[in-house]
Formats: sequence, structure tokens, C-alpha cells
Amino acid sequence: MLNGFSVIKSFKAEREMMKLFRASNEETELSKRRRKQVEILINMIGVVTGVIAQFGVFLFGAYLALQNKAITPGVVIIFVQLMNFVISPIGEVPQILANRKAALALVDKLALALSEQAEQTGNPIGQTLRDAIELKRVTFGYEENHPILKDVSMRFEAGKSYALVGGSGSGKSTLLNLLMGSYFTYQGEIRYDGQELREINLDSLYDLVSIIQQNVFVFDSSIKNNITMFKEFDEERIKHVAEQAGLTELIAQKGMEYGCGENGNGLSGGERQRISIARCLLKGSSVMLVDEATAALDAKTAVAITNSILNIENLTRIIVTHRLEEEILKKYDKIFVLQNGCLIEQGTFDELMEEKGYFYSLYMVSQ
Repeated sequence: MLNGFSVIKSFKAEREMMKLFRASNEETELSKRRRKQVEILINMIGVVTGVIAQFGVFLFGAYLALQNKAITPGVVIIFVQLMNFVISPIGEVPQILANRKAALALVDKLALALSEQAEQTGNPIGQTLRDAIELKRVTFGYEENHPILKDVSMRFEAGKSYALVGGSGSGKSTLLNLLMGSYFTYQGEIRYDGQELREINLDSLYDLVSIIQQNVFVFDSSIKNNITMFKEFDEERIKHVAEQAGLTELIAQKGMEYGCGENGNGLSGGERQRISIARCLLKGSSVMLVDEATAALDAKTAVAITNSILNIENLTRIIVTHRLEEEILKKYDKIFVLQNGCLIEQGTFDELMEEKGYFYSLYMVSQ
């Protein structure tokens, strides 16, 4: 609600938000109360059980003492006192078991996350893409029985440019995530130069592939450190990629040592996006994946940066885009069109326009 403060104020929705806030608080307090009640009940069971055990020992000891079984009242009292050292740990057992049950649920959740993101110890791959990236009948979904991509087959040849086009939710960003090795639960094959992705060491994959994402993370450090990711590079090279990414004006105004603030709060959305692009260009990977990197930029800057990316030689570019501009689209070697997770069309801009299919409709609507 604090993140949406300006929206709440502008629409005068304070009363409605307070209702949601109170409802959330009440739900939290009810959960806390139920947990406290269970804790008290468990503790009471432990205490009552301990008292019964102590009282039982006392009665049995008193019985033996009265029967002259060589046990004196003093021995009985000693045993009752020693029972405290037995009962106290036993009384903690119910609480420990309850906490263990809660902890196991968290452990299972963490174990599942770790299994999905486990470090790959596969074979290294070269830092240059020599032939192509191939997807063969790839099907994938984040949830079982809910596929996002359905039987998708594509081929991205080394050194060429490709556009992924389609409506929201068609699986474009998911496809890039798979190419980055984020998930291995897909069906089918993803091959880099003939080597299956599941068998590739991820460290070597990250040397080969870079990604520019729509949501950019910026460290609370200088512009230079955010571009270089705290590594050493030649100053001329840093300036060159900054110019390619459209950062010349920002650097001229604020300098390379300007502090970006926590998560880049000292920069605009477009400036953060330019830093992400410069960061990727500086890394110099053989394959560049771009997920709507120019979404936060004005049209002129977006075209200039896209042209910069497309003009880089010896780079394989796979770009997700919603900007359907003829000048840019004609520069792609091939355009893949996705709809509802399926690859429905592919070809150059002119070929797709001649077909007058789904891409033709998207393009005409955008104009």
C-alpha cells in the first residue's frame, strides 16, 4: 500500500485501503491467536503429564516406605526432586515436535527451490556460438498441466538477428528464461552448437550468453560500477559502450561516479534500462537475449539503441519486442511469431506481410 501511495491518494481510496488493511491485520492476529492457543494446549499437556508422573512417583515411594521396603521418606523426596530433571526435558518434547513440523514445511519448500536451481556440473561450452541454437519440440510450463510453450521448434543461427513477436502471455519471456538455463523441466531439446542445455555447465553458458531484461536491478553504487559490475575494463571501452547505450548525456551531466541510489532510485526508468544495455554490451558475449529492453525509453532513443544492438557484428541477437516498426523489423534475419505458446508464423518482415496472417494483423493494429 505504501508503494501505491500516490495512486491511493489520487483516487481518494483511503477508506477502501483501510478496510483491506484492517482485514489483513485481523487475519494475521487470528492466525497468531490460534498458534498461541495450540502452544498453550501443548504446554498444558506437558505440565499436567509431568505433575501426574511426579505425583505417581511420590505415591509409589510413599507406599514402599510405609511397607518397610528399605526406602525411607528422605529417599522418596530425593526421587521426587530428581524427577524434575527427567520431566522438564520431556515437557519440552511436544513443543519441539510442533516446531519441527513447521520447520519441515519450510525445509521442503527450500529443498524444492534448490532442486530447481541446482548448480549444473555439466560439460563446458565454448565462449563463441559457432553454428546455432536449436529448440526441438519444446514444451514447458511453470505449473504441471499448464504449459506456457507448446511444441515449439526454432533455429537461431550464429551471428544473425531474430525477433520474437506476439501478444502478452504468448511465452516470449519464458522462452528467453529457458535459453538462459533457468529451468530444466522442459520437454524436448534445447541445443547450443548441438550440445543439450541440460548437459552444459551453467558458468560456461553465462560466459556465452547475456540477457537484458525489462526489469533492471541497479546497485547502490556509481554509474561506472553498475556498468562494469565492479570489474576492471579499459576506460575507452567503457565510454564506447556507454555511447552505444545512449548514456552520453547522463554521464555528461552527472559523471561516471554519480551514485545511483538504492535499486537506482536516483535514476529514471529509461536511464536504468540504458545502464543494463551498456552492462551487457561491455560483457561482450557471443549471444545476446533482449527482453523488451527499450520498453521504458522514448521512441527516438529506443530506435537508436535497437539499431546499435543490431549493428554489432559477430553477435547472435534474440530480441523480444512489441515495437512493430518497419524500419527496425526489416533488419531482422527472421521474425518468429508466437500466439498462446505456439509458434504460428516465421519469416522475414516482407514474407510475413505478404502472408497477411497474424503478424500482419498485429502490425496493422500497431500502426
